[in-house]
Amino acid sequence: MQHRREIDGLRALAVLPVILFHAGLPGFAGGFVGVDVFFVISGYLITSIILAEQAAGTFTLAGFYERRARRLLPALFIVLLVSLPCAWFLLTPPELKAFAQSLIGVTVFASNVHFARSSGYFATEAESQPLLHTWSLAVEEQFYLLFPLLLLGLRRWSPGRTRALIGALAMASLGSALWGLHSSPDQVFYAMHARGWELLLGAWIATRPSPQPAGERPGLAAEAGAATGLVLLAISIACFDAQTPMPGLHALVPTLGTALLILHATETTHVGRWLGHPALVSTGLVSYSAYLWHQPLFAFARHALGGPPPAALMLTLALATLALAWWTWRYVERPFRQRGHLERRRIFGLAIAGSTLFLAVGLAGQVTQGFMNVKATDSQRAVLDSAKASPRRKACHTEGAEFLPPAQACSYPAAGQLHWAVLGDSHAVELAQALAQRIGPRGEKLLHLSFSRCIPAFDERQTPEHDACRTWTRQAVAQLEQRAEVQRVVVVYRINAWLFGGHEQAYPAWPDDVGPQERELRWKAYTNLLKHLVAQGKQVVLVLQAPELPRRIDTLLFQTGGEGTDVPGAQRSWWDQRNRYVISRLRELPAEVTVVDPTALLCDTQRCWAARKEVGLYFDDDHLSVAGAGLVADEILRRLPR
Repeated sequence: MQHRREIDGLRALAVLPVILFHAGLPGFAGGFVGVDVFFVISGYLITSIILAEQAAGTFTLAGFYERRARRLLPALFIVLLVSLPCAWFLLTPPELKAFAQSLIGVTVFASNVHFARSSGYFATEAESQPLLHTWSLAVEEQFYLLFPLLLLGLRRWSPGRTRALIGALAMASLGSALWGLHSSPDQVFYAMHARGWELLLGAWIATRPSPQPAGERPGLAAEAGAATGLVLLAISIACFDAQTPMPGLHALVPTLGTALLILHATETTHVGRWLGHPALVSTGLVSYSAYLWHQPLFAFARHALGGPPPAALMLTLALATLALAWWTWRYVERPFRQRGHLERRRIFGLAIAGSTLFLAVGLAGQVTQGFMNVKATDSQRAVLDSAKASPRRKACHTEGAEFLPPAQACSYPAAGQLHWAVLGDSHAVELAQALAQRIGPRGEKLLHLSFSRCIPAFDERQTPEHDACRTWTRQAVAQLEQRAEVQRVVVVYRINAWLFGGHEQAYPAWPDDVGPQERELRWKAYTNLLKHLVAQGKQVVLVLQAPELPRRIDTLLFQTGGEGTDVPGAQRSWWDQRNRYVISRLRELPAEVTVVDPTALLCDTQRCWAARKEVGLYFDDDHLSVAGAGLVADEILRRLPR
């Protein structure tokens, strides 16, 4: 296959925005679409090579997988090897366990599955995952395992329908992506079945001849097509952000732009000659290694500093990424890609040996809970053992368009009379568990009603967004109205985040990204929900938001440097300022509502605490643990005796 310098330049346009996006630099909010560009390029190149070899009668599966091993594994193994000591010295045991799990995922070509289960791509905690970026390698590896077999089958049984079938599969994959965006957007972002259409788009392009013979002067259509492709890429990088639903119809902008560039940006067009500039070509040649290095560098820097690094440091690390990429390309990638360097048997042997090593390390980190016995003191282990989420979070908590209907909500303990309900967002889950543990022995149980990231959306007019949440809330309130035996309703929301923002990270400041008018609408929805429950004759307890932590409790625990008996959280003065708006408006609530403020239970005059006396009060940076929620439950029962 003839080498095309302009595709190397296109690789540069893919990798640089990704690096700058993960660095958090302004102007690259849509830089993540570089991965979509890579997918289209990969599909095009792989298909072109396979079809050319099939036509020449030289294609074999062993040869194909040998080339993939030479291309992908040596540089990947070097980056993983360097990441191991960094992870050991910079990560806490829970973080080290998560790293070990991702290492297992990388080794078995399934890191996309791991991250789909553990973290949304745009979540704040995802920025600190050193191997987050390997999800795209897993998608490509899964594609490489299946696609050559498909082409072999088509060549044997239906050679004239290759292009049509690839197009049909691409449309089916795009359809599954659109469906997944509706039902499980975080998971579908990583999914092979939802990303396959991007690779298949490149494959579909490869099944048609070039638009013109090499060396001919381009027509106006070719110039316009190449320019349009470049504009589409620029638009997606500049205008997309974390709120853009991907990989649905919006993903057509960068992928079709890439397709147009592959088809029309030949060396005879202006755009093609620009893409063939030596600076872009050089960057494109090292793009794979640059992609491998950038995320570990950025993530470990965040861990080392305990928060977001300054922009100047991130830019420096971006430049260091390119330097490391050149070294890796020169001394690792190029030697291993040369057929004469090592024979096929040794390449496969080294691939198996390296994979076995990293799999063993990952399994060891998983089994030992992040090497807990080595890295943690007895006191720190006690805090982590108590900093637990509710065991009912998976079965009884709900979210998304396909939510668990309130009519099927959990009630527990198994025995007892249903007298209580806990209603709210994800901050209600652990409180429900802690309260149930206390009312169970006295013959009572509760109804668990919680929906993740659910604004108190009870009024149609008051909340113009969050449709699934609003529908669920109405159904939940209807359930409470139907169940007269439920006498007491505990309401708990992360209300400060809903009124001002800062869902991902609030401390030491928080984004005031909710306008005054929208804030007023949300406050009215909050209070109208309480008023409606009171009007139903329920005894209502409003639990205000618990103080937020500067960082996750496990990070704070190991940053204190002490035994972990007491782990400080946010400054009390900061939390009082954060909470001021809600406190100032409590007088607007019905007099019948009992208000419980966790601040008094979790803070002294100077500091709010993440752990006290070896008890972890949180399980992350804003959700109380079951133990922490137990303090609130005790206060509720003190205020509302039996």
